[in-house]
Amino acid sequence: MIPEVWAPRAAAVALRAPSRGDDIPLQRREGGWWRADIELESGEEYGFVLDGADAARPDPRSRRQPRGVHDLSAVFDPGEHEWRDAAWTGRQLAGGLVYELHLGTFTPEGTLDAAAERLAHLVDLGVDFVELLPVNSFNGVHNWGYDGVLWYAVHEAYGGPAAYQRFVDACHAAGLGVIQDVVYNHLGPSGNYLPEFGPYLRDAEANTWGSSIDLDEAEVRRHIIDNALMWLRDHHVDGLRLDAVHALVDNRPVHILQELAESADALSVHLGRPLTLIAESDMNDARLIAAREADGYGLTAQWSDDYHHALHVALTGETSGYYADFAPLSALVKASTRGFFHDGTWSSFRGRNHGHPIDPRIPTWRLVTFSQDHDQVGNRAAGDRLSQSLDEGGLAIAAVLTVLSPFTPMLFMGEEWAASTPWQFFTSHPEPELGEATARGRRAEFERMGWDESIVPDPQDPETFQRSKLRWDEKDAGVHARILGLYRRLIALRRLRGEFADPDFRAVEAAADEERRWFRLRRGRSEIVVNFAPEAVSLPLAGADEVLLATDPRATIDDGELSLPPRSAIVVTQARG
Repeated sequence: MIPEVWAPRAAAVALRAPSRGDDIPLQRREGGWWRADIELESGEEYGFVLDGADAARPDPRSRRQPRGVHDLSAVFDPGEHEWRDAAWTGRQLAGGLVYELHLGTFTPEGTLDAAAERLAHLVDLGVDFVELLPVNSFNGVHNWGYDGVLWYAVHEAYGGPAAYQRFVDACHAAGLGVIQDVVYNHLGPSGNYLPEFGPYLRDAEANTWGSSIDLDEAEVRRHIIDNALMWLRDHHVDGLRLDAVHALVDNRPVHILQELAESADALSVHLGRPLTLIAESDMNDARLIAAREADGYGLTAQWSDDYHHALHVALTGETSGYYADFAPLSALVKASTRGFFHDGTWSSFRGRNHGHPIDPRIPTWRLVTFSQDHDQVGNRAAGDRLSQSLDEGGLAIAAVLTVLSPFTPMLFMGEEWAASTPWQFFTSHPEPELGEATARGRRAEFERMGWDESIVPDPQDPETFQRSKLRWDEKDAGVHARILGLYRRLIALRRLRGEFADPDFRAVEAAADEERRWFRLRRGRSEIVVNFAPEAVSLPLAGADEVLLATDPRATIDDGELSLPPRSAIVVTQARG
């Protein structure tokens, strides 16, 4: 590797490589770039000394940080891995099912190699894509991953970049695509030396997590685009989940999201396999996923939090905060048939009208929906899952309306067996003052929302992290085994019946009864009927003469009349004749 770095703020830059002796001055190049005319070998450690400072800084594009984000980088050659996935042709997101996991808590070991040993479970379940929470380098040992500061490096505690390549190879051998969660909207609070090199941040503009990224700078945009291409090209990843794109403030004529989509599409043609970009967005604006020919950005898909909110309220009855607008079952009807609930309507949480309608010509699979995910679980005061508040009937309903929704379903690790473990907010900041500030801010946030701060775990307590690890020994017994069996049957049914993969918004119909608490979702010849109420309901069911699945064996159809037990769901169809 030839050492080079973008450092327009430095008057002098030197390379510090312990194996080479004294610091080696770099030569200034055009556009704020610096370069040394030497070749570093794979594994050599190095850093950059700015303006004669005592300490060397890691390479902003470091591929490996053996001793953490404050120390020297190490050369990593991605071409050294002998890939075994030459026959892998990729996976389209359409018709797929995504499984979101956090490496540190997915297995007891918390490593990429340990996660690879659990892939058979995901294959047996029927998963198509594994989505990894961020793996880029952050300070400390364990973290959600959204405090990363070196976007090109894989966190060493997970196994580093070589283990990452082994993991992707193992996924492809098992028939699984890999989606990597990436964060381009902010940098973490510890170990961020990028502003010493150049204007990466707009200090005068901030988002929820700190200073915003300066997208007016061409080299900062290049830093993002090149990073995205690195995952897709060098690590053979099949897609990226783009974190909180509403926090990307871009004043350029062509938005950075469109540039990302264009770059990924070009690479897809070159590689001969589909590449997927999924945006997490709070904007409820389908321009993200509209075709560029229709003045959209051309991303593959985006999350729809509205579907989660409507389903969560229907299941739990919680109506505090942003859940307030989703109190009636009609919210679930609208989110199921139109994708967004807020599509220009009044949002009481925001205090304004919010969102835009989705063009019904956009395929339904371009929305990714879920009943649980890392945010909606982990950002609760106690990090409690649905399994810690719902009865078995409620968990079964959640499974049915997640897997058989009109959209691309996503499961959160352990959801498929109603994991008993919480998933809490955890950090391991080595700086005591930062750790205390994080814990204090967490308590204050929930106190403002009316929660009892005594139930908010200390993010810095190692037990908070340990409590969040999945317990694999529980999945094959009792209610866990029954829920796991239900998810397997639902995923198989979704594959078997073409109507559950129909992407046409106009082919989706829904209705609900607010008083009796039933909900119906029609998909072509099949229909899902749900009873959210604590007592049985009866309702006419004309034309349905075959039961595809029932979450409660007491459900009956007699002479066109459906009797549905409390807290249960049934899937019925018209037999072809």
